[in-house]
Amino acid sequence: MRSGLAAILPALLLATSCDLVGGDPSPDGAVEDLATALSARNLDGVDLAEAPQESSAQLAAIVAEMEDYPVEVTAGETEVKDKAATATLHWAWDLPGEDWEYDARAELLLDGDTWRVDWAPTIVEPSLADDEVLGTTDLLARRGDILGAGGRPIVTYRSVVRFGIDKTQVSAAQTAGSARQLAQALDIDVAAYVDRVRKAGPKAFIEALVLRDEDAKAVTGLGDIPGAAAIGTEIPLAPSREFAAPLLGTVGVATAEIIKESDGEIKEGDQVGLSGLQARYDDQLAGTPGVQVEAVDGKGEERELFESPEVNGEPLQTTLDLGLQEQAEQVLAAVGPPSALVAIQPSTGRILAAASGPGSSGYNTATFGQYPPGSTFKIVSSLALLRSGLAPSSTVECPPTLTVDGKQFKNYDDYPSSALGAIELRTAVANSCNTAMIGQRDRLEDGDLAQAAAALGVGVDHDLGFPAYFGQVPPPGSETGKAAAMIGQGTVLVSPMAVATAMASVVAGHAVLPVLLPDQQVDQTEPEEPLTGAESRALRALLRAVVTEGSGRGLADVPGPPVLAKTGTAEFGTSGQTHTWMTAAQGDLAVAVFVEVGESGSQTAGPLLESFLRAAR
Repeated sequence: MRSGLAAILPALLLATSCDLVGGDPSPDGAVEDLATALSARNLDGVDLAEAPQESSAQLAAIVAEMEDYPVEVTAGETEVKDKAATATLHWAWDLPGEDWEYDARAELLLDGDTWRVDWAPTIVEPSLADDEVLGTTDLLARRGDILGAGGRPIVTYRSVVRFGIDKTQVSAAQTAGSARQLAQALDIDVAAYVDRVRKAGPKAFIEALVLRDEDAKAVTGLGDIPGAAAIGTEIPLAPSREFAAPLLGTVGVATAEIIKESDGEIKEGDQVGLSGLQARYDDQLAGTPGVQVEAVDGKGEERELFESPEVNGEPLQTTLDLGLQEQAEQVLAAVGPPSALVAIQPSTGRILAAASGPGSSGYNTATFGQYPPGSTFKIVSSLALLRSGLAPSSTVECPPTLTVDGKQFKNYDDYPSSALGAIELRTAVANSCNTAMIGQRDRLEDGDLAQAAAALGVGVDHDLGFPAYFGQVPPPGSETGKAAAMIGQGTVLVSPMAVATAMASVVAGHAVLPVLLPDQQVDQTEPEEPLTGAESRALRALLRAVVTEGSGRGLADVPGPPVLAKTGTAEFGTSGQTHTWMTAAQGDLAVAVFVEVGESGSQTAGPLLESFLRAAR
C-alpha cells in the first residue's frame, strides 16, 4: 500500500506544479501577463505568435490619443480547446464623467509549452478593424455664470475675437515676419510672440490676443499679414474689463503648478479659474468635461464608439448690484492711487458694490486692503466713550494740540477755531477733533475699543467665502499707542469693507455681517457686548451732525433721506502723506470710499462718495 502511494505522489505533485490542463500548460499565466502589459499600454513581456515589433507598434498607434486617460485591463474567463484558448479581457478606461468599460477577446495558441498571443486590434476594442485607431474628441463643459442681485448674469459667455497666426496658412519662411507684423498691429510684446510662433508645431494656431467684439472692430489690416487669423468665439466675461475684476478673478489656461496639484484631473490646455471667485469656486463653475471616443480609419473617417457626456458648471450667486457696481467703477475710474468703494445694504448685510480702482493694479483693495482708518474709526471710539458714560451732549476739551508721553498730537490743518476749547462730544465728532478723543482715553480700559469695534462688526474674522479683512484692534503697547488708537492710527487696521460694515451696523442697530455669497453658510460670532438701540440712536445723531455742521457738509444737499457720514485721514510713512477716507449712510445704503494717497477725507474721498450717492438714487 505504501509503495503504491509513493508512486502516485510524485506524478500528482508534477501535475500541480505545471498547472496542467489535459496534459498541456494552463494559459492563465499568459493571459495575466497580457492584461498587465495592456494596462501599461505595451506588449512588453508578452509572448506573441508572430511579428512582435509590428504588433507593439500597432498597439502604440491604437492607444496614442488615449494617453491622458488611465486604463486597467483585467483577465476574465479563459476557454481552452485543443491547442487554442480564448481569453476574456475587461477594459476599464477612466474618462471624465462616465467610465468606459467593455469586454474584448484575445486568442492564444500553444507553441510547445508556451502560450503565445495571436495579436489583433480587436484585443483592444472588439469592433476595431486593422486600419483603425482610437481617437478622442473633447466635449467641453459650459462654465457656470457668476450671477448678481436678482439672478442677473455678471460673468457669462460673451462674444470675443481670438487673433493669432495659423501656421497652416503661411509658409515656414514667412512665419516669423507674419508674427512680427501681427504683434506690432496688436501692440503686444513682439519678441515674445515671435518666439512662441517659432516654437509651435507646424499645424498650430498661436493666439496673440483676445478682444471683446467691440474692441476687435478697431483692429484692421490683418488681410495683409500672411497667416493672420481672427476667430470669433465666446468666453466667460464680466460686463467690462474692470467690473469687480480683483474680486471675481479670471479664467485662463491652467498653469503648470495647477496641473501638478490636480493629480491628473487637469491637463495641459484646460481652462480653469486662475484667481478670485473663479479660482475658489472652480469645481462648481467649471463642471465636468466629457469625451467622445471614436474609431478612426486610415482615411480619417470616424465612427463613434463611446461618449462620456459633459456636465455643465453650476452658477455662483452673488449679491452685487450690477448698476451700483458699474457706478462704483466709474467713480473710481480717474483715481490714480489705489482706491476702493464698498456699498453694503444695512438691513441684509448684502454687499452691493465692491470696486477697487485702476490704481490698485488688480489688488482687491475693496474687501482685503489693510490700512489705518483714521478718523472714520471715531465711530468706534465714540461708541466706547458712550459706554463709558458720555453722552452726545457731554462736554469735552478740544485743544489745538495734545502731548502724550512726549508725542504731540494735533488736529488737521484747517480745523475750525470755533470748535476748539470746551465743546460737546457731538461737535467734536462732527468736526473730527483728534485732541478731544485722545483726551478721553483714560475713560477706557484695555479691550474697550476692541469690544466696541466688535459691536459694529469690525475686528472679528469670519470666512465669508471670499478674501475679506475685518480689521484689527490690538491692545495698545503704550500710552501713545492708546492715544493713536482713539483716532484710528497706530496698530489699528481695517479694510474699506470693514468701514462700510461699521456704518451699516450703526444704521441697522446691530453688528452687520457682510454677505457676498448668499448660498455660503456663515455662523456669525456674536459680540460679547452687542450694540443697543440707545447706542445706535446716539451714534446716528453724532454722524448726522457730521453732515449738518461738520466735515461732511458736502453731503448735506444730496437728494433723498438724511445722510450720516464720517471723514477720515490717516498719516503714513515719513513724508507726511495721508490715506483718505469717507463713509456715509443714506436710507438702506452704507458706503465707504478710500484713496491711498490724498489731501483729506472731505477733499479727496468726499466728492467720490457724493457722486456715488447721487447716482444711486
